[in-house]
Amino acid sequence: MKQLRGGAAAAAVMLGMALLLAGCENVDLPEADSEPAGSDGPSGSGSGTSPFDNPDGTKPGLAPLTSDADRAEARALIEKVATKGRGPKTGYDRDEFGYAWMDTADGVPLARNGCDTRNDLLQRDGEDIRFRSGSDCVVISMTLHDPYTGTTIEWRKQKATEVQIDHMVPLSYSWQMGAARWSEDKREQLANDPLNLIPAQGRANSSKGDSGPASWLPPNKRIRCSYVVRFAQVSVKYELPVTAPDKEMMLRQCGG
Repeated sequence: MKQLRGGAAAAAVMLGMALLLAGCENVDLPEADSEPAGSDGPSGSGSGTSPFDNPDGTKPGLAPLTSDADRAEARALIEKVATKGRGPKTGYDRDEFGYAWMDTADGVPLARNGCDTRNDLLQRDGEDIRFRSGSDCVVISMTLHDPYTGTTIEWRKQKATEVQIDHMVPLSYSWQMGAARWSEDKREQLANDPLNLIPAQGRANSSKGDSGPASWLPPNKRIRCSYVVRFAQVSVKYELPVTAPDKEMMLRQCGG
């Protein structure tokens, strides 16, 4: 990616602002009903940890769920998720969930370890990690096996937007589904909970915006059941409902 200049730089700034307003605050800007969107992507094998073996989100990646038993367990979990209509976005602001990638959110793993949430997640999911000189926190390069696209990304900090940290349940979505009435502490937990966070290809994450599963699923078809299971795990943990179309799509991804 060449250095952005002139109109291209302005366009990048405008894109970043639009994504923030959409609840896609996960974006790391450069330094200087058939199937929802994403249905035509690859069917990579995926890598990482089964969501059922990773209930607190501290293990890396997102492995496919392929056995009948796992998919039955997935449907049972999704059935526990409550439904309601999506409310208005009135009053939503990223700052309502604390400043981005804070290390001081209480009640979640990896908090208060001296390293911000974003770098914690890069370390959790990345391989062959290199840190900035003099730091054991700031990641400047790594290899990421991206579950969303089934591709391997050789990431460098100079091209920061190639990897973004996705809020699996987007913050804007959560606001519309009830988080507007939560305490600030609970919103900060959701925004920094590793169960709700995964590094992914930037383009895939940007295309998601604040969509629920009825409107967006990962391009990698093999990972979709695992993706909606993680979505359900977050929803159950935070007693956060989803829309009826989202729940229907979630069940469908796991054979329901």
